[in-house]
Amino acid sequence: MECSNGSNEEEQSKICLMRAYVQRQDPSSKNADDFMIRRFLRARDLDIEKASAMFLKYLQWRRTFVPNGLVSVSEVPNDLADDKVFIQGLDKEGRPITVVFANKHFPRKGGLDELKRFVVFTLDKLCSRMPAGQEKFTAIGDLKGWGYANTDIRGYLGGLSILQDYYPERLGKLFLIHVPYIFMAVWKVVYPFIDNNTKKKIVFVENKKLKSTLLEGIDESQLPKIYGGQLPLVPIADS
Repeated sequence: MECSNGSNEEEQSKICLMRAYVQRQDPSSKNADDFMIRRFLRARDLDIEKASAMFLKYLQWRRTFVPNGLVSVSEVPNDLADDKVFIQGLDKEGRPITVVFANKHFPRKGGLDELKRFVVFTLDKLCSRMPAGQEKFTAIGDLKGWGYANTDIRGYLGGLSILQDYYPERLGKLFLIHVPYIFMAVWKVVYPFIDNNTKKKIVFVENKKLKSTLLEGIDESQLPKIYGGQLPLVPIADS
């Protein structure tokens, strides 16, 4: 079985072994490319048994949660109407950039399922925007104006679970900006659920160093205008 994808020798060997194992358990896994297998392996520190269990769980979830293969606009009308997620530009490593405005999200009665679908809608959109050879995205979480009315612990944890369990090794970096002091109470609740790999990718940005910090990883031509760059924000529905 050929496994050629630029991985090192250990990864390449384990990709082949894992692929053989998961195909016996779930024949549909043959549609996954080596890069996907490698992401699950890396998320579990190249432990084939743990990575295989994670991947097989993902395949089952995808069939159940996204039976049509994608989440359509008609399935996420309320979250789209909030105008809270934008996708435009690429960072210096070629990763697509998404901007999320936390103050535009409000928990809704019965809205958790739609929010989870919206998270999948967003992540699939980001993955589709990745240039060849790129597997990650960069996110800017803007908490300007965030208040207790925006607090949605169940929503935050639901989105985090989808990102970590079903889209491993997709997040490249998350910049948290304009973070109000009151947000830290919520952060203390969410933080224990963030895995170590994800924690390393989160950067709290000081207000006075906002533009300079973002420019370290994003060229001015690719940075949104509201942060001192040149690109207009593009709503996810239009991206």
